[in-house]
Amino acid sequence: MKLNFKARALACVGATTIALSFASTAMAETTLALSSWLPPRHPIVTGAIKPWAKQVEEATDGRVTVRVLAKPLGPPPAHYDMAADGIADITYGLHSFTTDDRFTRSRIGQFSFIGDDAAAGSKAFWNVYSGPLEAQKEHEGTKLLGLFVHGPGMLHNNVRKIETADDFAGLKIRVPGGYISDLMSGMGSTTLFMSSGEVYEKLSRGVIDGVTFPYDALAAFKLTEDVKYTMTVPGGLYNTTWFMVMNEDKWNEISAEDQAAIEAISGEAFAALVGEAWIGADEKGSAAAEKAGIEVYEAPAAVLDTIKSQAADAETAWSEAISADGYDGAAALEELRKQAGVDF
Repeated sequence: MKLNFKARALACVGATTIALSFASTAMAETTLALSSWLPPRHPIVTGAIKPWAKQVEEATDGRVTVRVLAKPLGPPPAHYDMAADGIADITYGLHSFTTDDRFTRSRIGQFSFIGDDAAAGSKAFWNVYSGPLEAQKEHEGTKLLGLFVHGPGMLHNNVRKIETADDFAGLKIRVPGGYISDLMSGMGSTTLFMSSGEVYEKLSRGVIDGVTFPYDALAAFKLTEDVKYTMTVPGGLYNTTWFMVMNEDKWNEISAEDQAAIEAISGEAFAALVGEAWIGADEKGSAAAEKAGIEVYEAPAAVLDTIKSQAADAETAWSEAISADGYDGAAALEELRKQAGVDF
């Protein structure tokens, strides 16, 4: 009887050990698939997305890992819905790629004159949009992990230097949607929406005359041979707003401890990380433009005044639209520019 009792006790201990081992293994095998659509060597992928994925594993002591997929699970405009619907666990993308108005308040980060520094601009965008403008409410079905903007947006073209407001007329310009699409149309250009990966072919074939992009794209998408003129604007002609989100159900499966660890390296911390990566990419783009002999110039005063007039109208319309839901757009925009260091 004693031997039987001892045998049963050992068996019980063994079973408990195995169960704990399986539980520990299960915790260590929480792997999240991140669908990435930018080129694998794009500075944002190598300088922000992949480093953040590594930080997640380190912050959770290996209990949560993020696998950045070599190929995207769908086209760039579909990436938000892919996360919300659980097709991918984590995605990133541009708010302006969606064709509906679910991200109306995100437009605060798309306006002209919002930042000369991608890091400061991204942190300011996170703080203001996720704070007083309650960004999480516009990202239904997901856990909002990151918000960011690129460096100051510019106009690159191969037809003519923009010396007067009339020079915009007739130019076929690629835009990423959102505010800059309205601005360029208002200036008289014909706008064409397409993802960044399509630009090289369309520009080299003459389907478009130019693009709205920050400096980095000249190098990242090999556009220097097909661009002759680059017009800059203090604070940026425009910007684009980006999100990084996780499927909400998948987020809720993660322990509170690991959620807190992931949040600590996301949000403003991720905005700083991606912003610094973009600053480095813009520096490479600027060097590539100089090497290629592209004429880089600042928008003439008369052109700048016209842009300011159209920008002011767009900001007022946006502020009035979100005021219906109780948000003070003018105050939020003022705070964003203040945090980004823009004297406007």
